Amino acid sequence: MTADVTFHLARLLASTRHADLPASALEATHRSILDWLGSALAGAAERPARLARQIVTRLGTSDEATVFGGGRASAALAALANGVASHVLELDDIHKGSTVHGAAPIVPAALAVAEREHADGRAFMTAVAVGYEAALRIGEAVNPDHYRYWHPTGTAATFGAAAAAGSLLCLNTDEMVDALGSAGTQAAGLWEFNADGAMSKHLHPGKAAFNGVLSADLARAGFTGARRILEGERGFFRAMSARHDPTRITDGLGRSWKICENGFKLHACCGHTHTAIDAALDLRSARRWSAEDVLAHVVDVHVETYGPGYEIVKEPVPRSPYQGQFSMAYCVTAALLDGQVGLDQFAAERFGADGVRDAKLAALLGRVRVTVAGDLTGRYPSAWPARLTLTLRDGERVQGASDYPKGNQENPVSTCELEAKLTSLVGSRIGPGTSGRALAAVRSIEACPDMAGAFRDVWADAVPER
Repeated sequence: MTADVTFHLARLLASTRHADLPASALEATHRSILDWLGSALAGAAERPARLARQIVTRLGTSDEATVFGGGRASAALAALANGVASHVLELDDIHKGSTVHGAAPIVPAALAVAEREHADGRAFMTAVAVGYEAALRIGEAVNPDHYRYWHPTGTAATFGAAAAAGSLLCLNTDEMVDALGSAGTQAAGLWEFNADGAMSKHLHPGKAAFNGVLSADLARAGFTGARRILEGERGFFRAMSARHDPTRITDGLGRSWKICENGFKLHACCGHTHTAIDAALDLRSARRWSAEDVLAHVVDVHVETYGPGYEIVKEPVPRSPYQGQFSMAYCVTAALLDGQVGLDQFAAERFGADGVRDAKLAALLGRVRVTVAGDLTGRYPSAWPARLTLTLRDGERVQGASDYPKGNQENPVSTCELEAKLTSLVGSRIGPGTSGRALAAVRSIEACPDMAGAFRDVWADAVPER
């Protein structure tokens, strides 16, 4: 079966209908859309998203699909703009096995095509579930080796966006193969952006969404793609990973739905920091420490993590909000001192050319060490483990450890908590009117008769300039 893995995956993607999805997959799909909407709406107010909208506007006018932040565009360009917006705040979802942020590329592609095609909410939800199935399985097949150079949200999720769009276009198996072929040849996203905090990270899901819509539209028109884009001699697997496993595509295909494994982020920073953040918050809470208590008692903070994650979050002295979001040392410092790691912890005024400006943060940051532990690396990516050891002034050593951050399937967050996240995130950055309309829209999404109207009027509050 793995010899024709592209065909077998395409057949499943093309044939799946709403009635084929178990209740657990539909619930997970609804939760994923709910979580995505908060990040997409709030992220649309940020500068990278505004810049993307400016370019989208210059590329042509169309009334096909909604662009969050204002305006309309063609389906492909709306997917691009909304994909960028969805990933800006570092609060969108994450799947640990594939290290894919599925929502940011997949849901904008599905929404844009669903609006253009006047699909109903059931077809939209099916497309989202199908998109996750493609992206997460392909991501798992090339992970963790792929992750050294490639950002899976830009690479593997391009297939997911194409699958979602193709589902809404009712592509048959051969056409879905073509869509995957065109998607795979466009899949890209290099980690080099992390060296200087470039906006390329936000472009990755936007371009994946755009490429997915383009690939599906081309396939429907009869444009052919590589028939063995995954397993071929010069295909995605061999080009993108020295150690790939095609069985991750086929095992349980059609029986177990990957979207049920999706994880959700409660901290506004890279997911590789979250397990350590949770440990820091737990220790702070257990001791009932204030910021002053932490500074008075803690003389050394040792964070142990896994190798692939360390490579992304090893910045010891962040000089910008972006570097702070990708600094394990800073995120743990903020957790211990502030008792939270939200958007406020990455405000621009916290950082300067020489590092963290606040004297208390800088003092504790200087006591933090982050190292790689072989046993933790061995458990990645099926687990995202961390150990945290605090050495106190009296010599006592306090330790916390976990394999999974809050929000993962093994350490779940409730739907009520996800609704509260959307309400807080959107209400505080755009307005309570928008958050209320967004929550009402997503609660009724499955019964929506025409997705062209589902989110058209959600964005009505003024967007503050940043």
